[in-house]
Amino acid sequence: MKIILLGAPGCGKGTQAARIVQETKLPHISTGDIFRDNIARKTELGLKVKSVIDGGDLCPDELTIAIVKDRIKEDDCKNGYLLDGFPRNLVQAKALDESDAPDIVIQLFVPFEQLERRLAGRRLCSKCRSSFNTADIGERTDCPKCGGELYIRGDDNVDSVRERLAVYEQQTAPLIDYYGKQGKLVSIDADKTREEVFESVLKVIK
Repeated sequence: MKIILLGAPGCGKGTQAARIVQETKLPHISTGDIFRDNIARKTELGLKVKSVIDGGDLCPDELTIAIVKDRIKEDDCKNGYLLDGFPRNLVQAKALDESDAPDIVIQLFVPFEQLERRLAGRRLCSKCRSSFNTADIGERTDCPKCGGELYIRGDDNVDSVRERLAVYEQQTAPLIDYYGKQGKLVSIDADKTREEVFESVLKVIK
């Protein structure tokens, strides 16, 4: 099964992707993770995209498409994939359809006002990469799971958050109509608990 997880920044794609992968054993392909890993290792790719990501902008289509196409050609994707963070616009969606079209597109919907609060309070673990929110953990600086140091992503400040949501509305939201016309889109209310959202997702993928 080839699945796309679609939704605005902060809607919970990463959390739900981890649960889907555990359930289906599909490889999780996150362009954000690929970029951040390269930034951390200071590769040529990482140097190219660091300033773009830190500013809350999106990476060029040509670069992103090439990375994803190469990734889904690998052996672990022969039975399907879970794409998280790609495609982000119609150009990327059409490029994917030409090479390896998805079977189903799951949209996680959360009102933008709630997304602003989620992102501004997000904290990530430097060791286990778990995500938390100050609404749940307060102002603690250590990971509740592994004790690792928590940090704030460079693009999780209020100005960058609003810019990212505006870019999503302009470029990514049209994918809802695109995949809806193909009969592949399923929209899920993601302004609920993680367990409630996953229960809805599970009904879709089964």
